[in-house]
Amino acid sequence: MSEQHLNSIIIRPAVRTDAAVLGHYGASLMSLHSEWDQERFISAGPSTPEKYAQWLSSQVALDDVVVLVAEDRGFVIGYVYAALEGADYMTLRGPAAVIHDIFVNPDRRREGVGRGLLERAISTLSRKGAPRIILSTAYKNEGARSLFERMGFRATMIEMTKDCEAVDSGQSESS
Repeated sequence: MSEQHLNSIIIRPAVRTDAAVLGHYGASLMSLHSEWDQERFISAGPSTPEKYAQWLSSQVALDDVVVLVAEDRGFVIGYVYAALEGADYMTLRGPAAVIHDIFVNPDRRREGVGRGLLERAISTLSRKGAPRIILSTAYKNEGARSLFERMGFRATMIEMTKDCEAVDSGQSESS
């Protein structure tokens, strides 16, 4: 990619008018995960883009949340959503920032957009006082795992999933 092209990408805070494209990207993120493991990840439905858009739109003005977009020549090509959170005893961690979503338009991957979003999110979360930043990624998402490792993240947990057989909740007939 040319240096001029890289210079046209702007990382900026999301605004409510970005909601529709963010909803579409959020639904795409859900679909991608569901394709990797449909038993583990919920799939996107027809109303998912609108619901995701509403959710992210509600988050952009909150002080403890960071929603950033990557924009190139007026088009949003990716986003990151993160939040400062308190101690979480279910995950055995103290206060931290959690990166919940990072997504780049598939046509624009491997151009440094994800790295730019992640760098800006890290610096913003650090300025907001995050003592550490946590994220998780799908096991099959090797590209994202590689990016996160290059950016200084280290593996700390491995999620494991076992699917259970359906159990009949009705009473057994006795003879």
